[in-house]
Formats: sequence, structure tokens, C-alpha cells
Amino acid sequence: MNYNIINTGSDGNAIIIEDIILIDCGVSFKKMKDYYKKLQIVFLTHIHSDHFNKTTIKKLAKERPTLRFACCEWLVNELVNCGVSIKNIDLLDIGKKYDYGIAKVKPIKLYHDVENCGYRIYINKKKAIYITDTHTLEGIEAKDYDLYLIEANYEEDKIQEKIEYKKANGKYIYEYRSMESHLSREQTDEFLINNMGERSTYEYLHISREPIIEKREENE
Repeated sequence: MNYNIINTGSDGNAIIIEDIILIDCGVSFKKMKDYYKKLQIVFLTHIHSDHFNKTTIKKLAKERPTLRFACCEWLVNELVNCGVSIKNIDLLDIGKKYDYGIAKVKPIKLYHDVENCGYRIYINKKKAIYITDTHTLEGIEAKDYDLYLIEANYEEDKIQEKIEYKKANGKYIYEYRSMESHLSREQTDEFLINNMGERSTYEYLHISREPIIEKREENE
């Protein structure tokens, strides 16, 4: 299954599959300029700006008036407010499979700090799963999929080091939020080990780019 990671991380998320499907639209329109004309449908997950760039969505709707946008109920009004025609919006229910001819899709319930979903994508007998911004994979299986696009936001030992460092220095501890709303590398690896087949491929998504705190001894 062909895919192109336009960007992933807290500065924006957008992935194109088979040139025609866009999952998430959290980047500038400039980053989409070489791809948007071939798109047939956009699947969206949640309202955070690194996944739902309102300016880009508004521009896409204007430049591609027949482009379809698909989402769960929590994003319908947001799309309309971006100028997307209601007739171009497909309302999806968690756990139900939808056939678009070019592909089939099934939304997956995820657990973030806002309502969120992931997607199972089926194209030409190949299967992909897209999961970001959730603190758990409990109850989700994807045996022998061809492609796994899954968040690995932080490493558990390193994030604990950051927390202890910040506690000691009286700093705001952003990492608590990461642990409550994102997947660790360890969680993702366990999921991949339990689900991947011999021919499966994977990509880590949404990896934190915050620099590791280096421990330094002070000379007094």
C-alpha cells in the first residue's frame, strides 16, 4: 500500500494513501500543494489544530468544491464553519464499515482529551490502520495488516526522567498530559508484536521532538 507522510507530530499531521486519500489535515496548504488535486476524500479524526487546520480545510473546500470530507459527529459543525458544504460531508459512526468504491473505511474509537477516532482502511485487498492521540490500545486488534501507522509519542523511561527533573526544578510538567492522552513507544511496540504479520510494515507517528534533558553536575 503506497503512502506519503506529509508531516507527523505536534506541528502538524497529514498522511496520504494511494494519492487519493488524506488522513488528517493539520498542515499548511503550502505543504499540500503538490497533492491536493488528486485527492478524492479526506478523513478527519479530531479538532486539535495539528490534525484539523481550519485555514487549510477552508482552502481545500474552495479549491476542490467536489472533494468529500468524512468524520464522526463531533467534527461536522467544525467543517461547516470552515466553509465545507454539508452535502460534501459524510457522517461516520464508530465501528461501521463504509464503502467508497476506491476504498472501504471503518472508524475506531480512541481515547484522547477530546473526542477522537482512528481508521481502518481497506484498498485492493490490503489493510491499513491509522491511530494517533490515544492513551490506550485496549480492545483494538489488527491482525496481519499490511500497514500500521501508529503513534509512538514518548519512551516511558525518558519521560519519567523529564518529570522528575521538572519536579525538582519547579517547572510545569507537560509530560503528564502526554502520558494521559498519547501512546508510548512501548505500548505501540507491544501492539505491533501482537498483530503484525511477516509482510507487514509500520511507521511510528507523532513522536515527541522535545529535547531530552541532559543531567549535569554542578560545581560548587
